[in-house]
Order: sequence, then structure tokens, then C-alpha cells
Amino acid sequence: MKHNIVVDPGVSPLHEELVARYAHMAAEANRIDPSAYTHYNVKRGLRNPDGSGVLVGLTTVGSVQGYQLVEQEVVPVPGRLLYRGLEIRDIVDGFQREGRFGFEEVAFLLLVGHLPSAPELEEFRIALDSQRPLPRGFKEDAILGMPSPDVMNKLARCVLASYAFDDRPDDISLSNILRQSIGLVSRFPTYAVYGWQAKAHYYLHKSLHLRIPEPGLSTAEHILCLLRPHSRYSRLEAELLDLCLVLHAEHGGGNNSTFTTHCISSTWTDTYSAIAAACLSLKGPRHGGANLQVRKMMEAVKSHVRDWDSDAQVETYLKKILDRKAYDRQGLLYGLGHAVYKVSDPRAEILRDKASQLVAEHESFRPEFELYLKTARIGGRLLQERLGTQNPLPSNVDFWSGIVYKMLGIPTDLFTPLFAVGRVPGWCAHRLEEIGGASRIVRPAYKCVQPPAKYVPMAERTNAQ
Repeated sequence: MKHNIVVDPGVSPLHEELVARYAHMAAEANRIDPSAYTHYNVKRGLRNPDGSGVLVGLTTVGSVQGYQLVEQEVVPVPGRLLYRGLEIRDIVDGFQREGRFGFEEVAFLLLVGHLPSAPELEEFRIALDSQRPLPRGFKEDAILGMPSPDVMNKLARCVLASYAFDDRPDDISLSNILRQSIGLVSRFPTYAVYGWQAKAHYYLHKSLHLRIPEPGLSTAEHILCLLRPHSRYSRLEAELLDLCLVLHAEHGGGNNSTFTTHCISSTWTDTYSAIAAACLSLKGPRHGGANLQVRKMMEAVKSHVRDWDSDAQVETYLKKILDRKAYDRQGLLYGLGHAVYKVSDPRAEILRDKASQLVAEHESFRPEFELYLKTARIGGRLLQERLGTQNPLPSNVDFWSGIVYKMLGIPTDLFTPLFAVGRVPGWCAHRLEEIGGASRIVRPAYKCVQPPAKYVPMAERTNAQ
């Protein structure tokens, strides 16, 4: 099969000049005085003035706790993450102590509502395994027939294409949504890896190798089997990737992609539309794309700090980043701080500690891993000083997932798609809750601040400059 990738050449130079002029006009037309938000008491970004989220719904799926309200003041506390009321640390300790991969039982917990018994977990694994092979023609038409330079975009399109291969796509009964959810949890890894391999072949001119899924593997093993040359990987590598998926599986109803799932699902549209929208929300660099920003920032740190063992040199460069004099000149230390976690991100701590085990087995990873530790410590303190907060800003899960993926040999283009692979059980659980609960279509209010204007006949109009 041969494809010629045709890229839209865009508009002519003359049109480029028109676009530039119209863009300036559009910017002027859409400018709103920031003071108007305060005047009308608008909760920008659905955030309260103290930074906490505006309460817009109730959920039983997950809970993210990073602060307490004491006498109407936000008091930071060590971060907690709960899946269906269970502490994430207890869940991870449980399956790791008993020598199991955890993603499948976490997916069951989120979708069904309780930890599975051994027979239930085995049934669920078999159900996932049976759904891994893609429908006939899907790979050729939906993936290879239309490759994309962005794997997240490809992932969303694979989800939308799944609609055409479902004989009950619009049925929003809970049993049908659960069936669709199991199928998506099962096939997301294949969508992501095949999407990357299509990009590597058609855009990066690499050889195309699409491996057939092997039966009986965990989700993490399935990903490494599809991705690795000769499908070779160690148990510890699979455990580390499994942990990444577990820690990404759910993060409350208020994060952007999950809220998108609630918002889209409240219209009673189909599952594939809702989950595709969540994917495209996650794609943004302010959300799931943050681990890519961390990776790029740390590459800059590595190249500009001569002595990685020197706290002083690392601090000097991080100050330059904060002063908008280095890296992308945005003044941000990516991967440090969080909208909810004020003291610690439990996901980051769990992932960091597990990654250290891989470092112990592969000493070549140690210098870079130590640089990450140093950057998190020094950067957190610098942000504390600049923001005047009580505690150093903690590293978040995005700070550590990037280096973990690098140590596992995961291509950079798959960083955010693997986040989506982990998060799809949470998205689907929230969709089940939205459809099955006391749902109302999401319809917040926007106040129009455009002054009234008079219609001008064509003959009386002049060019706007």
C-alpha cells in the first residue's frame, strides 16, 4: 500500500497579507477589558478567586484532595488521590505486593464501582483480550489510509471511526455504554501505537512494522510488545509502564478532559463523540501535553548547565527561565506546581520512587534522573520564593512521566497518547455517571459586553483600518 502525503500549501502570498490584516481586526473585535471579569464577578476558567475550582457537579468516581477550606481560607495539605473512595497508594501497594499488573483491575474498579474478585478480574481480562484485534479494514482505512503528523489527532480520529464499526453506536443505555467502554479501553493502546508507527513511516520515512496483538498480555505488556523491536521487554519495564497507566487512569471530574466528557455526554451524544472530544482536550499543552513541555524544558537544562552536579549552575539557569531569559521565555517551570495539589502530588511521588528501581538496574539513567531530582527541588523552592507561598511547589506527575517514558524507550510522540490510554477508563466511568445519574445538559452563562450597534447599509460602509 502506497500513500502520497499531500499537505495543503495554504493560501497565496496575497491572501496571507489579507489574513494578517483581518487577524489584527479580529483581535481588536475580541478584546475584553480584564477588569470586566471582576466587575461582573465572572469565574474565569471556572476558578474561584482563591484558585479553587467552582463546584459544578458531584461524582463517586474519583477525588483529588490538595487543600482544605478552613474558615473560608484555602489551607494546603499533602495531596491525596482516591479511586472510588480508595487511596491510590493502597491500590498500588496492593497489586504490586501481590505481584500483579494493576491497570486492568483499576479499569474494572472505575467502570464497575468495586475492586474485582479473582474470577471477575479474569473475566474482565478475557473481555479486554477479545477486543484487542481491530475490526477488518480498520487498520488499512482508519490508520494507514489517513496517517497524521500528530498522534493525538490520529487517536481521536480512530475513536470517531469506531462509530462506523459499531452496530449500536447511538444506544445510550448503560449496558451498551459499558460494552463500548470495554472496547475502547482494550483498543486504545493499539490505536496509539499504530498511529505512531504510521506517522513514523509516512512522515519520518522509517520502515513500517505493525505487529499483531498477542493474546494473554496485560495492557502495559501489549503496548511494549507492539512497540519494541522483537517485542522484548523486562518485567520491571512493564511494571513501570503499568504504573504510569494506573496513575493516569482518573483525576476527578474537574480536570479539563474529564469535564469535557461530562459536558459532551450531557447532550446524550454517542460514546465515541464524547471520548474523542476528551482526547482532543487532553492534547493541549496546558493539560496532557504538559509532559512534552517538561521534556523540552529539561533538554534545555541539560544543554545549558555544564555541571549537572552543581546546585548553583542549575539554580542560575532556572532563574533565567523564570525571568523569561531562557528556554521558551514564558517564565514557567513546567511540571512544577498543580492546580489542586499544593504540598505534594501522590502520583509524582509513587512514579518517582518506582522509576528509581529502574535507575538502580540501569546506571546509565542515573545522571539525568539525579538532574530531574535536583531541578524539582531547586525549582520548587524558587517558585515558592517568587509566589510567596508557604510550601515549595511540588513536582507533578507530568514532571516524572516524561523521563520514565524516555527510560522505557517510548517515542516522544507517544507521551500524551499514553496518558490518554491510561485515562480512558476514567473518562468512560464519568460518562456512565453522567448518563446514568441526575444529568442536565451543561449550559453555563456568558454575559455579552458588546455595546449595541446600528446596522450600516453597504453603500455607507468604509474600510476598517
